[in-house]
Amino acid sequence: MITIQTLATGSKGNCYHITDGHTPLLLECGIRFKDIQRKLNFKTSDIAACLITHEHKDHCSGINDVLKAGIDCYMSPGTKEAIGINHHRLHGVAVKQQFKIGTWTILPFDTEHDVSEPFGFLLANTSGDKILFITDSYYCRYKFSGISHLMLECNYCTDVLKQNVANGRIDKTMKKRVMRSHFGLERVIEFLKANDLSNLQEIWLLHLSDSNSDEQLIRNEVAKVTGKMIYIP
Repeated sequence: MITIQTLATGSKGNCYHITDGHTPLLLECGIRFKDIQRKLNFKTSDIAACLITHEHKDHCSGINDVLKAGIDCYMSPGTKEAIGINHHRLHGVAVKQQFKIGTWTILPFDTEHDVSEPFGFLLANTSGDKILFITDSYYCRYKFSGISHLMLECNYCTDVLKQNVANGRIDKTMKKRVMRSHFGLERVIEFLKANDLSNLQEIWLLHLSDSNSDEQLIRNEVAKVTGKMIYIP
């Protein structure tokens, strides 16, 4: 049985704990390891690895202490270079080359963000479950089948973003940066329509902007398209 726990999400930090009951993993470590421990009731000794999508601090700021705790961290070679840490538990993995951690077979794939070499991850276990994790990407060129659990960024709503520009809350440059580096609701809907959702059990919508999103609108629009269980942490 898949269990997903959000330890942090958003611009102040991102970290998720997933397990299939056999191999627990962290996705991102953008908060202090002390906070990860506290949120997991100090049950962190069985964490097999941490997958990191890119080098922005809200996704990897806790990496030094995660490594010190004996947890191997996996990311793209570009992200590894950008983080700039030499450690025997830090691993660069090639795009579209599967690797295994415990009961998980993991496929890293390229995403679209304003960083060195960002990744998304497709995780399949020996029971047939598939978790798709995509964050900090304004687009995904790939289609996936057999997904059972979807963890997908939905950072902003275009109308809310435009209104914030009109009101002077953000400038046009920031608007362009958001739209060229993050998944918006419209792109999320396009992605959902383009992919096979026949085995999908639940959707986790992540990394909502505090000022540029409308949680109820996002929930309603995704529910219309999918009819699936939706979590917005």
